[in-house]
Amino acid sequence: MASKKIKIEGSKGKATQGEGKPELLRVEVGGLRAKSFQLSVGALEQALLAEFPAADAEEWDRTGLLVGDPAAPVRAVAVALDPTVSAIDAAADAGANVLVTHHPAYLTPPTSFQPASSPALNSGAVVYRAIQRGVALMNFHTALDVSARAQRMLPGMLGLSLRGVVEPKAGCAEKGYGQLCAPAEKMTLGQLAARCTSVFGRAPRVWGSFDRAVRAVVTCTGSAGPTGRAALAAGADVLVAGEVKYHDALDLSQAGMAVIDLGHDTSELPFCGVLAASVRDAGVPDELVAVVSQRDRWSYPEAVRV
Repeated sequence: MASKKIKIEGSKGKATQGEGKPELLRVEVGGLRAKSFQLSVGALEQALLAEFPAADAEEWDRTGLLVGDPAAPVRAVAVALDPTVSAIDAAADAGANVLVTHHPAYLTPPTSFQPASSPALNSGAVVYRAIQRGVALMNFHTALDVSARAQRMLPGMLGLSLRGVVEPKAGCAEKGYGQLCAPAEKMTLGQLAARCTSVFGRAPRVWGSFDRAVRAVVTCTGSAGPTGRAALAAGADVLVAGEVKYHDALDLSQAGMAVIDLGHDTSELPFCGVLAASVRDAGVPDELVAVVSQRDRWSYPEAVRV
């Protein structure tokens, strides 16, 4: 089966099917092409933990294999941002028996396990579906957030020069939260926001004057949390983050720092490309790695003049 070049989730491109029926971005028809190789689910987990150690994750987080048999052989691997019921079905339908995600299937253990389309209907719906379809679930959430690869992702996509980490992990200056960056050329806040729109294909929410000069930028995937104040302390002109709470954005903007709010999933969908590359580095052949599209779950309404 011919395969498409891998597409980095979150970057601008042709829209694919929404969450109602996810599409594997590297699959044109049928399932993933079989290829003989030997790797167990547990061995894949250990290879990924070597790059994204559980010790780097927050203590409240869950990291690594959550559902599945570590002794089972890997047939093929699907990668997604979220381990939804529909993502599990998309993986299984294409022949993958492992789904590697950024976000975990759960933080608080489910209270029951019943068939449902979402944990909103039953807390154990994802676990139930994974076992039913024979798909192992593993994730590398905050361990991926602080990784060396993660530090280069947003700055690289936005053409920014990485200068350092504003909230480094203890004993490791290359890991942590928030990337302090500098633009390669003179830039205004409006130009940086326009670049974000072009790269991610979605208009961000912007706090600040568009004609403001930008000399120092802090990028942050997902929820900014305390990274916003760390960026302010580092002298950043603007924080580019996946998600900033209203009162946090208000306080930061009133303190003199601009904010570009990309959207939580928009900022983290590119992690699918990072995880896919790590899965290939672990020994899974390229043609047996696919990415589940979860880009078009929500949309902006068209402007209507009444």
